[in-house]
Amino acid sequence: MLVVVMIFHGIALLQIAKRYEVKTFLYLSEKRYSSVAICFYISVFCLFLAHLAEIVIWGFAIYLFHLLPNLGDSILFSGSTYTAMGFMEDILPSGWKMLAVIIAFSGMFAFAWTASIMITMTKNYRQAYTRLHMEKLKISPEVIDRFN
Repeated sequence: MLVVVMIFHGIALLQIAKRYEVKTFLYLSEKRYSSVAICFYISVFCLFLAHLAEIVIWGFAIYLFHLLPNLGDSILFSGSTYTAMGFMEDILPSGWKMLAVIIAFSGMFAFAWTASIMITMTKNYRQAYTRLHMEKLKISPEVIDRFN
């Protein structure tokens, strides 16, 4: 399941980042700076949804392997461990206790991976923000181009 979740995460991040880069490149070239900001926030929300999907994937796996009696508890447990919050007791059956550590590891790794993508995404966002405000201040295009 760890491999499945990490492959899912990688594909989701690649798709979100690729679409963000292409769209924001076009928006920057068209001087649609506010559209870059909207695209940034939509992309961040999609990253959030990817993490929620991974929690649900782990929850379904726990439930399908009959490690917990109902789906709600399975998803709640996977969310608790994936986020490394650990607000639930370790309720897995004997012999499966290490699964909580594996889920936590996948969550920490996925969050770090997502953070690196978000840092990369802020480049275009900052560029659009700067250009928008430089235009509002009526700074010449030559200065804007030199700035970038």
